Amino acid sequence: MRRRDFIKSIALGTVAWPAAARAQQPAKIPRVGIIDEAPMWNAFREGLRDLGYVEGRNIAFDYRYANGVPERLAQAAAELVRLPVDVIATYGTPPTIAAIRATTTIPIVMIGIGDAVGAGLAQSLAHPGGNVTGNTILGAAVVAKRLQLFKEAVPAVSRVALLWNPDNASSVPMFEEVKVAAAALGVTLISVALRSSNEFYSVFTAITRERPDGVMVTGDPVSQLHIGQIIDFLATNRLPAMFFLRENVVAGGLMSYGASLPDLFRRGASYVQRILQGMRPADLPVEQPTKFELVVNVKTAKALGLAIPESFLLRADELIE
Repeated sequence: MRRRDFIKSIALGTVAWPAAARAQQPAKIPRVGIIDEAPMWNAFREGLRDLGYVEGRNIAFDYRYANGVPERLAQAAAELVRLPVDVIATYGTPPTIAAIRATTTIPIVMIGIGDAVGAGLAQSLAHPGGNVTGNTILGAAVVAKRLQLFKEAVPAVSRVALLWNPDNASSVPMFEEVKVAAAALGVTLISVALRSSNEFYSVFTAITRERPDGVMVTGDPVSQLHIGQIIDFLATNRLPAMFFLRENVVAGGLMSYGASLPDLFRRGASYVQRILQGMRPADLPVEQPTKFELVVNVKTAKALGLAIPESFLLRADELIE
């Protein structure tokens, strides 16, 4: 081809480039959007690494923050949709609802949901439908067991403050279940609402005013983003507490009963892998945990002056000294 004809071919876009040159076009790296990144997401990223996804090489993460403020969740989700990302990963019900409202096409992987069907996030666990799937922590199903264990460990507990988020759709059936359990155990249940990160002063004031002798703390994202603040308050006021998550006991809380949160995050990574490989969220059943662990922080018990029965400690799956 003469030089003049070659230049003309380029201008018309009809020149055939060598295959090697075409192959040098960089492959698109899938992007995963995360709302309110925190240390608990480490297990999610580790799970993806174990599946062959290395950040900066064949996967990228985009973070947006609501910091536990409900009004910011919609904004965070909308920003991820505008980028756009290929998958949105969420922890807890409120961020998941915000993501679903922001998009009906981008796949959403929800992690640690209390009640996926009851909250309207899935049509059923076997066939979630729509663009969302993931796993559940079974909040309502085991909350009665938590209160029972709390009462066994600390028999003197008779007034329990439940720190929960009424705006979390998964927490509503949980609250109804714990009310029934409290009545059966002869425990007075005190509802203390924590809807936003801006409410901690009023929440701690309410607990101090009501003078409970025990507290139950849910796994709601607002609580978990500020769990250190909650644990410090409980220690200062010498209040024993039952948590939903082992990580809260490792951080200094008294005890917990529930599924493994790191395991739920790692399993969430497997959903991202399958979606990136072409599977539809609607075809991926929502997983339920099969193992629940009882964890007790013996050091915290001693600091609170509690003599937890030896028979109870022997039943624990883990004792933290």
